[in-house]
Amino acid sequence: MTEVHPIEAESYRILRSRIDLSALPPLTRAVTERVIHATADFDYVTDLVCDEMALAAGVEALRRDAPVASGITGYRVICKIGDSLCARLARTANITLSAAAVRLAHGEAGPGAVWLVGCAPTALAEIMSRQVEPALVIGVPVGFVGAAAAKDDLRASGLPALSNISEKGGSAVAVAAFNALLRIARKQAKDPS
Repeated sequence: MTEVHPIEAESYRILRSRIDLSALPPLTRAVTERVIHATADFDYVTDLVCDEMALAAGVEALRRDAPVASGITGYRVICKIGDSLCARLARTANITLSAAAVRLAHGEAGPGAVWLVGCAPTALAEIMSRQVEPALVIGVPVGFVGAAAAKDDLRASGLPALSNISEKGGSAVAVAAFNALLRIARKQAKDPS
């Protein structure tokens, strides 16, 4: 595991001085703290919907080096949004670029992948329609059009998921949640006890 930067350590100290999350289960607490750290928004305490078993499945998938379908640096990812085939598929199928990217990534990612959606509710809808058999879907699209409904649909789908209730979200939230789980996975891989 990498050394924690002093600024990050101080940020967590301040966060913990303002709110006590010790009653939360460990993975839920790690994700919630990381999202609050990334957004400086304490409302995520009541907005995030975390399933401890789903988060554990995500950690285990990351320990196995499962593919991640998103734009994350420092980890092997599948992100097709910039692929020229993605644009052609979007035009031909009359779907958004994000939905087209999910279709293209689905074949490469296969079952057991971790999927991240921070911006496009249509990508989340596409994941649910593709029957991707994920280890975990981190679905926190932001926006006034369809974002909250897509997250409701995700929670109702039965897929292992982390989401939030409101229109809030975004890539920073998705990446923060992912990074919290990745840190735990890497720590567990280093010290499996």
